[in-house]
Amino acid sequence: MSAHPVTPSAGPYPRYSVVGPVYNEATGLPEFYERTRAVLDSLGEPWELILVNDCSRDKSLEVMRRLAEADPRVKVIDFARNFGHQIAVTAGMDFARGDALVIIDTDLQDPPETIRALVEKWREGYEVVYAVRKTRPGETWFKLMTAKLFYRVIYRITDVDIPLDTGDFRLMDRRVVDAVTRMREHNRFIRGLTSWVGFRQTGVLYDRDARKYGSTNYPLRKMMKLAWDAVTGFSFFPLRLAIYAAGILFVLSVLAIPIVALLRLATGVQYLEGQATAVTIILLVASFQFLFFFVMGQYLARIYDEVRGRPLYIVADTFGFPGASGGQPGHRAVSAPPDSEAVASSPH
Repeated sequence: MSAHPVTPSAGPYPRYSVVGPVYNEATGLPEFYERTRAVLDSLGEPWELILVNDCSRDKSLEVMRRLAEADPRVKVIDFARNFGHQIAVTAGMDFARGDALVIIDTDLQDPPETIRALVEKWREGYEVVYAVRKTRPGETWFKLMTAKLFYRVIYRITDVDIPLDTGDFRLMDRRVVDAVTRMREHNRFIRGLTSWVGFRQTGVLYDRDARKYGSTNYPLRKMMKLAWDAVTGFSFFPLRLAIYAAGILFVLSVLAIPIVALLRLATGVQYLEGQATAVTIILLVASFQFLFFFVMGQYLARIYDEVRGRPLYIVADTFGFPGASGGQPGHRAVSAPPDSEAVASSPH
């Protein structure tokens, strides 16, 4: 018997919520909506599509508003400024009401048709179903190499079991969504958080498509930041490197003293003589010191982010949610959806 059986399409709440972060995707959004709508309609249960505009510079918001006006199941969250992909996903999770939630990028590299396979596994009783990339056409060898290295390094050094070759494309049960949204850390790594909370998890293989519209919104700089957030959010390995480096330098120094003394006695030549050698050694030690000062500073900066207690995001407007009709702005919220303690509701 299915753990999450199909229920009649009754009641005010959707069965499925799909969250799609949007940044400069105006060209591809209509196709993304059509393909996603076709998949969700085929499931035979109520659904909602939540599009989060991360302060796009093109006409993405205009396209999203038209979609929300034409289909009441489409809802839009418009950020006051750009807060980043992981925060946009978090906002969608905050506002979602479905029993199952799917995170999917709107660039169509993750095919919406894969949602059916995710739902099937959820109905079998799994509470997290992540999509595992089998092929990645259209990406450069550098991107493929760095992505492969990223997943394997993260897998080795973090304190949670993050599946290899997975992105944020996944389905989560309501219990998992509630657990993840309670964690309000600022430097977020969603796939790490969903692994950390546990529950029954499984993967579904799929072929990732090449980008059809526009260019990637995840350049090397953003990928490096995401990788650093993953490492510092789920591992103390960078801090442990200090003791490893200290041990290596100590061993080298202990070995160097008798070696130099024996060489000098045997050959009569004075090794490691002069200021150049001393300066080189000092610079070597200083470079290690500054490296670990930087690492410790990064951890302290993240502590400072949490202590300040600022909201994760600020919403300028929402469209299509209860209380907003005709595509008009409904409310302005800070870091959480309506009926939360962190909302400032006021009409325009």
